[in-house]
Amino acid sequence: MKKRIFVDKRIPKDYFITKGKGESDLTTHAGSYHFALHDAGIMECNIITYSSVLPAEATEIKKPEKLTFGSVMETIMAVADSEKGQRATAGIIFGWFYNKKTGEKEGGIVCEYHGNMEEEIAEEHLKETLNELYEKTFAEKFELKEKRIIMQSFVPEKKFGTALVALCFINYLHPVIE
Repeated sequence: MKKRIFVDKRIPKDYFITKGKGESDLTTHAGSYHFALHDAGIMECNIITYSSVLPAEATEIKKPEKLTFGSVMETIMAVADSEKGQRATAGIIFGWFYNKKTGEKEGGIVCEYHGNMEEEIAEEHLKETLNELYEKTFAEKFELKEKRIIMQSFVPEKKFGTALVALCFINYLHPVIE
């Protein structure tokens, strides 16, 4: 019999933060969305989006100079589409949870916004959303620290517009089950 190892669920490790905007007179998906990915520097990757939980091991790094063309890029992403003259605003807020008893970093949470609000109003909305999630589900066990907001907002002059912000994971831990 071949020797096998068993691995647990992989854990996203290193990530970089990026944002972009794009516009097109033809379409959204193969147009303004693609141009927003280009502006963000991740258009050569196949994008997969996660829900909004960060493992304690996740570490922010600088965006790599080169990404492998056609590779899978797993992200936590906010994407806002709009039409000419209508604002597109995408934003992410995230923070880290520290155990109230031990002080150890346990993980983090991310909230996304995508819509038409002015950037300042969307930022307030993101803060309220994060605080609500924290207060109702995490506050008993954890302290929320190191909050950060990343925003992209613009009004397209072409028929279609897309704004996006993303945390992009580039590698993973693979725990071995003994």
